[in-house]
Amino acid sequence: MSSENLTIRRAEKTDIPSILKLIKELAEYEKLLHEVVTTEKHLEEIIFGDKKFVEVLIAEINGEIAGQTIFFHNFSTFVGRPGLYIEDLYVRPQYRGKGIGKALLNEVIKLAKERNCGRVEWVVLDWNKPAIDFYKSIGAKPLDEWTIFRLTEDKF
Repeated sequence: MSSENLTIRRAEKTDIPSILKLIKELAEYEKLLHEVVTTEKHLEEIIFGDKKFVEVLIAEINGEIAGQTIFFHNFSTFVGRPGLYIEDLYVRPQYRGKGIGKALLNEVIKLAKERNCGRVEWVVLDWNKPAIDFYKSIGAKPLDEWTIFRLTEDKF
């Protein structure tokens, strides 16, 4: 793949159906499709509405959507600065191994530097060896001593 064919751009409202499609593709890969309850309307509100919270970068190869990353700001009390948290980094199977994931990640890192963030963080399923190997290959370190907890709205 030549670099001229790859474009990383900010998502636009017209991308909402594709964003949801890729969320579902990722969820299916992670065996979690049954947990996807979001809608196009909700995504439009949270990405582009008055109280927008997340940002989306789209990777395209020759005008075809090849992947995306969805991220938002968090904060580290230890570092005393904001960070960027990557919720999803997904490259469609037919486009994997072409540097698209790395290009998306590098764009988030670039934004983190521009915004004076102290960290870029994400989680990966422990069985997803290709992703783990990729992240380690770029110098990311697993935080094995931390356990993620989740409280869902039905428990609020």
